[in-house]
Amino acid sequence: MFDVKTVSMEWGGKTLTLETGRIARQADGAVLATYGETVVLCAVTAAKSVKEGQDFFPLTVHYQEKFSSAGRIPGGFFKRERGATEKETLTSRLIDRPVRPLFPEGFYNEINCIAQVMSYDGETEPDVVAMIAASAALTISGVPFMGPIGACRVGFVDGEYTLNPKQAAALEDGRLDLVVAATGDAVMMVESEAKELAEEEMLGAVMFAHDECKKVVNLIIDLAEKAAKEPWEIAISDNSAIKAKLKDVVGADVAAAYKLTDKSARSNALNEARAKAKEAFADADAQTQMVAIKTMKKVEADIVRGAILKDGTRIDGRKLDQVRPIDSMVGFLPRTHGSALFTRGETQAICTTTLGTKDSEQMIDGLEGLSYSPFMLHYNFPPYSVGEVGRFGAPGRREIGHGKLAWRALHPVLPKKEDFPYTIRILSDITESNGSSSMATVCGGCLSMMDA
Repeated sequence: MFDVKTVSMEWGGKTLTLETGRIARQADGAVLATYGETVVLCAVTAAKSVKEGQDFFPLTVHYQEKFSSAGRIPGGFFKRERGATEKETLTSRLIDRPVRPLFPEGFYNEINCIAQVMSYDGETEPDVVAMIAASAALTISGVPFMGPIGACRVGFVDGEYTLNPKQAAALEDGRLDLVVAATGDAVMMVESEAKELAEEEMLGAVMFAHDECKKVVNLIIDLAEKAAKEPWEIAISDNSAIKAKLKDVVGADVAAAYKLTDKSARSNALNEARAKAKEAFADADAQTQMVAIKTMKKVEADIVRGAILKDGTRIDGRKLDQVRPIDSMVGFLPRTHGSALFTRGETQAICTTTLGTKDSEQMIDGLEGLSYSPFMLHYNFPPYSVGEVGRFGAPGRREIGHGKLAWRALHPVLPKKEDFPYTIRILSDITESNGSSSMATVCGGCLSMMDA
């Protein structure tokens, strides 16, 4: 009844097993990954055709932690898994980032990648297992995925690198919590929180992780040799003629626009150039018009890159070694505990710090039971910060991800709870954005805490 294919290896003192052919057989690719006693099921499905007018790659990754995997019943009134928690959102992004660039340009078929934690042993973190399961499922599904990738977590204890430590213990017992995803040839993604490691120590951790990822990549290749479906045949179009025509029609206009140092003026000039380009393809069919719009972005990138390499000047007028002008103000808001206005070039953040008692700690209901966090950082990115009209409301995946990025930067330098028993909440509202609003949040958040 089942055509089961399995591969295994010893990895970091535990057995990593990848299995396919028993579960979710109607998906394009499904892999059950077991590491220790943590089990993650990942299923991949792909649309066989592209929706009409589709001009981007609609890859969606969902990661879900089932409370039953740890022998728990969800809290709350409904007693079931509902919307994605912050950790589930962050892990979904963790899986998405390294796999998305490994699809060919121009591939616009919709793909769903769903990873579900089925068993959790309390020691082996399911996020890394989910990344491995997703990579394996994509690799055997037949979709044009130029992987596979491997993934691992690295700690640093007493001068030695440790493979796949428990996340909470990585910083309690050591100085590093690093997650790396990599192909056999190159590192694709790095995410970490560290206690002021030297550059050599951090680089060594990445190299250590890459060596371990290669072992996982080889294991997935072994599984693919046994169970991979026939690869899809995709037509790669040659857009060189469209690109050449765009350069002839609007190349000079784009180059002139990028010499304007004011962002608003530059945006207006670029919109005029794009409208001119669209007009040049008005008589073409809908598909050619869509390709021309996408190719216009490449034309702009080529012109900007060429100008920077030729003149040594960036689009805002700065030299390559020149930082943006920086302005900082504390005590900006009269009734907050601490506040700061941080401006770097055309990126600006209003950050506030609020102090509370233990009753204000964030309660987290996860696989390991209830836990409490005395430090919160919330990041908001309203559409007016980039001069656009858009959705305003609950935070999206990007805002949750950027908030966690800034949280990771500030958390290691906070005083110990025994020395400062207050709950801290930082709120960052981005009011202007033209480059690295998450780092503006780090700077503004630090200033607002010092003001508090």
